[in-house]
Amino acid sequence: MEIYSIADVAEMSGQSQKTIRRHIAAGKLKAEKIGNCYRISKENYNKWLMSDLDPEKDNIFNEAIVEGQGSDAVNWIDITDSWVFDGWSNINYRNGFNFIDLFSGAGGLSCGLTMAGFTPVGSVEIMPEAVATYKYNFVEQKGFNENVQTRDIREASVKQELYDSVAGKHIHLIVGGFPCQGFSMAGHRVVTDPRNSLYLEMLEIVKHIKPDFVVMENVEGLRSMLDGKVEAKIINDYKEAGYDINVTVLNSADYGVPQIRKRVIFIGNRHGLKNYHPKPIFSPENYVTLGEGIKRFMSIPENKQINHIFTRHSEKMMEQIAAVPEGQSLYGNYSDAWKKSPWDKPSCTVKENHGGVNIHPKLPRVLTPRELAALQSFPDDFIFQGSKKWQLVQIGNAVPALLGKAIGIAIMKGLSQLEENE
Repeated sequence: MEIYSIADVAEMSGQSQKTIRRHIAAGKLKAEKIGNCYRISKENYNKWLMSDLDPEKDNIFNEAIVEGQGSDAVNWIDITDSWVFDGWSNINYRNGFNFIDLFSGAGGLSCGLTMAGFTPVGSVEIMPEAVATYKYNFVEQKGFNENVQTRDIREASVKQELYDSVAGKHIHLIVGGFPCQGFSMAGHRVVTDPRNSLYLEMLEIVKHIKPDFVVMENVEGLRSMLDGKVEAKIINDYKEAGYDINVTVLNSADYGVPQIRKRVIFIGNRHGLKNYHPKPIFSPENYVTLGEGIKRFMSIPENKQINHIFTRHSEKMMEQIAAVPEGQSLYGNYSDAWKKSPWDKPSCTVKENHGGVNIHPKLPRVLTPRELAALQSFPDDFIFQGSKKWQLVQIGNAVPALLGKAIGIAIMKGLSQLEENE
C-alpha cells in the first residue's frame, strides 16, 4: 500500500503543510499517526482530493468548445553542431538575441539560454530568495544589464516597469515557466487554482512586447487536464495573439542532464516560421548518470560558500540510510521521498524537497544543495542565495540548465530563418 507523509501530500496537492494538518485535525483528511508522524494512505488521499474538487466553480477553462488541440506535430532539429559552445563559461559568446524570463525562479532556464548565447535583458520573479540568486549570478557575477528585483507579475506597475526597462531593445524571445502546482499530475490539478491562470499574465506581456518567439514550460500533467482542454486553450489564446504553437514533452536526460525530468515545452512564433524542438543528443544507453553528475563532490568537505551543506544525521539514521538498497526508499512505499537513486543511472526527479528526497548512493547522508544543483545541470559557479531550505526550494523548482540550453539552440536556429528572410 502506498503511503504518504504530510510533506508528500503538501507537495502533491500544492497546499501548505499547515493546511494539510488543519484538514487532518478537522477530519477532512484521514491519517494514521505513527509515533510523532502522520501517514496518509493513497486511498484516503484520493478521497480527500475528490471531496475538495469542484471543477465547475470559477473555472476559467469552462468555456465554449476549444478547438485546435496540439497533436505533437514536432519539428525536430539537430543541435549537436552548436552544443560545444558555452555562453555561460565564456561570456563573450553571444548570438545577438535577447530574451526576457518570466516566473524566472533562480534562473535555470535563463542559465541554459545564456549557455546557448542569448542575452538576458529582463526577468520577473516573486520569491525574494530566488531573485537574490538571479541577481547574484546574472548581474553581479556575469555582468548582464538587468533590472532584477522582487516583483509580482500580476501588478500593472510591474508590467509597465518591465516594458520601460526593455524599451528600444529588440526582444527576440520571451520564456516563462508559469507556476505549475495546479497542473501537476502528482497533485489534484484543481482547475480553480488561481495559479492555473497565471499564464494569462504572461500572454498579456507577450501581446504588448511582441517577441519573435515564445517558449512556455510546464509539467506533463497540464496535457491531460480536462481532457486536453487546458492545453488547447493555451494554444488557441496564443494563436489569437498571432503565435502558432508546437508542443511536446522533452526529457532532460536526453540533453545530458543526470536526471529523469520530463517537461512539456510549448514553442511559438509570430512570423509563420517553423517552431523547432531540439532533437535528443543522448539516448538511454549513454545517459549521464547520477554518479557522473556528483562524483567530484565525494571527497570535498562541507563548504557553505558553494552550497555544499551537509544535513546532520544521527548515528542511527546514518546506519539506516547506508542500508537502503539503490533504487529504493528509506521508508518503503513512501512515494519518491528519501529515495536512493542508483549510482550508474540518471537520478529520479529532483523536487522541492527540503533535503528529504534524495539519498546519496555511496555516503550515509542525503545529497547537499550543491549536489542537487549538479543533478539539475547547474554550473558549479552558479551559487544559490538564502538559507539551505530556500536553496533546496529554488533548485527543486528550476528548469535544468542543459535542457534550457537545448531549447535555446533550437530557438536560435528558428531565429536564423527570420534573419535569412530579411
